[in-house]
Amino acid sequence: MDASSDLFETTQCLCLASRRAARAITRRFDRELSPHGIRATQFTLLSALSLKGPSTIGDLAERLGADRTTLTRNLAVAGARGLVSIAAGEDARSRLAAITPEGRRILTEAFAAWRRVQASLTDALGDEAAQGLRRLSDGPSLARRSEAHPRHRLETRAG
Repeated sequence: MDASSDLFETTQCLCLASRRAARAITRRFDRELSPHGIRATQFTLLSALSLKGPSTIGDLAERLGADRTTLTRNLAVAGARGLVSIAAGEDARSRLAAITPEGRRILTEAFAAWRRVQASLTDALGDEAAQGLRRLSDGPSLARRSEAHPRHRLETRAG
């Protein structure tokens, strides 16, 4: 085989495919969440804070698989919109992020849109592939049920 034949294998690259798929999935969530004034990253952030309760930036970054710098920027945007609050932590170097009542309201309102996209994408991928993505991402969720903050259930309106 010559080099160009061998290189043709790269057209099946899982790294490229997963990055393209991630962008397509993110666009779908962003499109459905936009009427609620948030993006997928903000929904995930609000969800994590709602499930776990107030969290240090480091703990939240680890839970979300985000780097601290990116998370700090995302928290600043959410904070400017009144969706999260940032307070001093136990020592001068740590900060504690928490969802605000406004953040909880937006999360609750956006949840049905998130659920529709989640179901649609799971149907398109199939349950096995969706589970495979969760395994590859190093976990099934943002919080285990045993770790969830007592107020993790959303009060959604029927309708």
